[in-house]
Amino acid sequence: MDKEIRRIFPSFENDLLESLENEAEVKIFESGEEIVKTGQYFKSILLVVEGMIKVYREDEEGNEYLMYYLEPGQACSLAMIPSERREKSEVMGKVVNNTTVIAVPPECMDQWMFKYKTWYKFVLDSHREGFEKLLATFDRTAFRSMDAKLLYYLRLAQAIHKSNILLINKTEIAKELNSSREVISRLMKKLAEKGMIKVLKKQYIEIIKLDI
Repeated sequence: MDKEIRRIFPSFENDLLESLENEAEVKIFESGEEIVKTGQYFKSILLVVEGMIKVYREDEEGNEYLMYYLEPGQACSLAMIPSERREKSEVMGKVVNNTTVIAVPPECMDQWMFKYKTWYKFVLDSHREGFEKLLATFDRTAFRSMDAKLLYYLRLAQAIHKSNILLINKTEIAKELNSSREVISRLMKKLAEKGMIKVLKKQYIEIIKLDI
C-alpha cells in the first residue's frame, strides 16, 4: 500500500508520507456504503487511493442533487476545515464502487498545514478543484433541458469510469437529475433510436456516440 500511496500522491514529501503511515488509517468501503450523512461531523479527512465517492445533497423529500465525484488522488474539500471549527456536514457521501481511502484525523489538519508545504498545497488545490467541479455541475444542470442534463450525466459517467459500457440505474439517474424514472427511460429510448447509445441488458448500456 505504501508504494500505491506514493504513486497516487507523488507530490507528498517523505516526512508527510511517514506521518500518513503513522497517524492515518487505511479503510476499505464497499459499493453503496454511505460514509457521511447530513448532520454528522466529519470524523476524518478521506484521501481516495482507489475507487470513487459520490458527493451529493439530499432535500427533505429524498431527492439527490449531485455535486461532484472524488477519484484517486483527491479528497473532499468540505471536510478540510480547522479542527477548532468542526461543523456538521451539509452533504452526503456514497461509495460508487469498492473504495480504499486514507482516513486522516481532523486534528492533523492544523498541524500539517504549518508543517508540510505539500500538504498545504494539497488542501488549497482540493478547495479549488471542489469549487470548480461544483460550478461545472451547476452550469450543466441548473438551466438546461432534461435531455441536455442526461447527456451531460452520461458523458460524465463515461469519463469517470473510463469505459463505454456503463451499469446504469435509471432510478438513481432520475434522483440525481431531479426527474422521474419514466422521463429518463423515455429520453434514453430516444438516444438509442438515434444510435447514440445501445441498451445491452436491463441496466447496461453501451455509449456509441454522445455528440449532438
